[in-house]
Amino acid sequence: MRTVAATYAAYRDDMADLVTRRPLPGPGLPQVDPFLFLNHHGPQTYRPGNNGLPFGPHPHRGFETVTFILQGSLAHYDSGGHESVIEAGGVQWMTAGSGLVHAEVSPPKFKRDGGPLEILQLWVNLPSRLKMTEPRYSGVQADAIPLVPLGAGAGNLALVSGTFQGVEGPIHPLTGVFMSVVHLAPGGRAELPAPRERSVFLYVARGSASVAATAVERWHLVRLKDDGDAVEVTAGEEGAVLLFGHADPIGERVVAHGPFVMNSEAEIHQAIVDYQAGNFEGTGKLVEVGR
Repeated sequence: MRTVAATYAAYRDDMADLVTRRPLPGPGLPQVDPFLFLNHHGPQTYRPGNNGLPFGPHPHRGFETVTFILQGSLAHYDSGGHESVIEAGGVQWMTAGSGLVHAEVSPPKFKRDGGPLEILQLWVNLPSRLKMTEPRYSGVQADAIPLVPLGAGAGNLALVSGTFQGVEGPIHPLTGVFMSVVHLAPGGRAELPAPRERSVFLYVARGSASVAATAVERWHLVRLKDDGDAVEVTAGEEGAVLLFGHADPIGERVVAHGPFVMNSEAEIHQAIVDYQAGNFEGTGKLVEVGR
């Protein structure tokens, strides 16, 4: 079993009226290679007649965004012509690659009626050989994500990508990332796969848990030592929801500037030039942000 190296509290960084917590990057933890960034929006309740989420059209290059809708709904539009409205329990996986402009906003029904909202967005780096890959997007509703029982009434694992107990997730990442949302019942105990030499991403989004016998409160990220091939988690008395994944570390230099993540300053400069010149995929197409 793996043991805990350290835990890191998310810090508040609200965006207007959107409650936002960010455990990564943070003090002493620039990344968990290849996992670069996590924003936890909410939980909060929007009133009827609200303005919705503030993420209008903006560009990305060089990495992937993975968005988990825990409560509420989320509309996606991008310059490659992809669009969807994903409801609670669903996931959006976008490979920005060589460049996309996208918007993640609240659909008209949510802005009209309001309601609870909680969203996690994770950035996953791409290796240099895939930085300029063709962009792509997958929007998956909750009913297409397998819920794999964890045994003895402990809870379940919503399998987004990778294979677990003979079940395959609906998303097939370019770099073999395993990603899931783990729901543990009060006191539920599970052993989760954490293969050696893979970077493990484990964030307590709700409730509390004991991770490898270390108490972890909600809104904390756990960094594990590479000293085993599984990790034991036990939920507290209120249960727990964990964002859990693992991936091969890339081990390359990371140069980030706003929405671009590359390997050098020259590549960042080129990304800015290309975006300003309208050279991202489909940039000339209208990105609709609120039908």
